[in-house]
Order: sequence, then structure tokens, then C-alpha cells
Amino acid sequence: MGLFFLIPLGLVLAISFASRGTYGGIVWEFTAANYLDLLHPLYGKILGQSFWYAALTTFCCFVFGFPLAYVIARSPARWQPVWLLLVMLPFWTNFLVRTYAWMILLRHDGLVNGLLLSLGVIATPLEVLYTPAAVVIGLVYGYLPFMVLPLYVAVERLDPALVEAAWDLYASRWAVFSRVVVPLTMPGIVGGCVLVFIPSIGSFITPDLLGGARSMMIGNLIQHEYLVVRDWPLGSALSFVLMAVVMAAVLLYYRHADRSAGPMEGR
Repeated sequence: MGLFFLIPLGLVLAISFASRGTYGGIVWEFTAANYLDLLHPLYGKILGQSFWYAALTTFCCFVFGFPLAYVIARSPARWQPVWLLLVMLPFWTNFLVRTYAWMILLRHDGLVNGLLLSLGVIATPLEVLYTPAAVVIGLVYGYLPFMVLPLYVAVERLDPALVEAAWDLYASRWAVFSRVVVPLTMPGIVGGCVLVFIPSIGSFITPDLLGGARSMMIGNLIQHEYLVVRDWPLGSALSFVLMAVVMAAVLLYYRHADRSAGPMEGR
């Protein structure tokens, strides 16, 4: 842990307090100016935009992932490995290749516009590629399995007798879902949200290829500072802020997991 986590983390922290050389690189003159520069409204806008994309991606993954996980968990046992394999199958293809495939699908003369035009749903092609919608579509597609798998485990452990008892007490569909299913599968919901939110907020390939310049996220900004501007201290400061956000999300998850495990252990 010290070799592969703490030492690189300490190195990034040290660089974040260093100064940028005249032609880029690192000058070991320590300053807090890099963190003060992050108070500029532009960085706040990009960070807020990253939060919004990551939160929207997490919400969409939950909306699509929960019914999918529920159907898989309640399907016959011999079919469950097949459905799970189909969920994981896209992971065996390179992420960059899958993102390029979405560029072909969403472009002006792509398959999606061609299908909608042929069905008469739209009269003119939709401009989806290089918009925020394309970024969210790509992120949801990329990280949906991270939501489905924890939810599948949580739903599989859900005792069907509790749901049947709620039906016997004439509970509505919404009451069964919100007061029985959701509370009992909350560990899986929280785990899936954390697993989707963390990689989404640091993503840079999907917004770069599908969103264009106006959909920059903090991952793109870090890449730009390191590789284009060669301002390693500012890039390290951005990385450390992003890492602090991720660690806060992980701590929130473990805190909720401990609270959930407490009552279960007491039973």
C-alpha cells in the first residue's frame, strides 16, 4: 500500500505545492498559489459541470440498472449467469473502441438518425454528437455494469416473502418499492452509486470524443494541464482536489455500510 498508493500520493501532493518552470515542468519552490488558482470561476464551473455529469450518469444508471438487476435476480437460476455474461460482455472490448462506435452511431448520418428518419419519428437528423447528451449516453453505457452487479447481489439477497407480505397487506406498487424493496437493497444501491460516480467524475475519454470542447470535465482539464500546458503543479493540485472528492465519496459509502451492517448483525 505504501509503495503503490501512499508514495505516489505524497509525490502528487508535493508537486501540487511546487511552482511551474518558465517552459513547463517543476521548480521546487513551494507555494499555495496552485490551490488559490483553483478558486477561479472557470475551474469552479468545470468542477460543477463534472459533478453534474457524474450525478446525472449515476441517476440514469440507477434508473436503467435497477429493473435490469431485478429481472436478472428473479429469473430462473440457470439463466442468471447468461444474463450477467451479457451485461459484462461489452467490458471485453476496449473502452476507446466502444466510444468510437458511439461516435459512428450518434453522428449526423449515423445509425440512430437513419433509424429514426426511416420510422418517421423525426423529419431532420438530430444533432446529438458533441453535445452534453452524447457525453451522458457514453458514460451511462460505459458504467452501467458497475451499477447492475451490486444491485443484482442486493436484490438476490432480498427475501421474496417480505415483498409478498407487503402485497398481502394491500400495499400499493409504489409503497412496496419505496418502503420494502429500496430500504432492503440500500447497500447495493449505495455501492452501485459510488462505483459509477467515482469513475464518471474523472472520465476524460468519453467527454473528449463525444462532447467536444464545451463538455470539458475535470479529467480533461487535468490531462490538458499535464500534457498540453505542461503545468504539472496545477495539474497535481487539480488531481488532489479530485482525489479528495473521491475519498469523501468512499468514506460516505463505508459509513453507510457500517450503519447498514449494524442492525443486520444485531438480528
